Amino acid sequence: MLKKFFELLKNGDIKGLFIEPTEDSFLQFFRYIFVGGASFAADYVLLHIITELGVYYLISGAISFIAGLFVNYALSKLLVFSKKTTGAEKAKEFSVFAVIAVFGLIITEALMWLFTEKLLWHYMISKAAAAVIVLFWNFFMKKILLYRKK
Repeated sequence: MLKKFFELLKNGDIKGLFIEPTEDSFLQFFRYIFVGGASFAADYVLLHIITELGVYYLISGAISFIAGLFVNYALSKLLVFSKKTTGAEKAKEFSVFAVIAVFGLIITEALMWLFTEKLLWHYMISKAAAAVIVLFWNFFMKKILLYRKK
């Protein structure tokens, strides 16, 4: 599993590391960290902007999370999971993706509330900590429920 990753890394094979379809779970997780980073950046920036405009942090957190969901879906399909879908299959896939995300949102909101209200962390630090935890939830649920090999 790691052998292929280190071989691609050693050879500087950017296409192999990020673009070519793969079923290698470690390589998928490696890519998912980048996808998650882009999604998190969109989510995090929107959270800050919306909250600073006067919206309660948990409401702006939900709004920004949804924006991050769309970024995550598009990049996951493009770079991480190679399963091809069309039409009704794509709608079903996005529905499952969204259900996983809703549970991720619930976990995120609960952790943000806990960290911000009980531990007195700044809401942006709470968001970052929650995002790290939810990254694992999202990856493994997507891998198990959506993109497992049949």
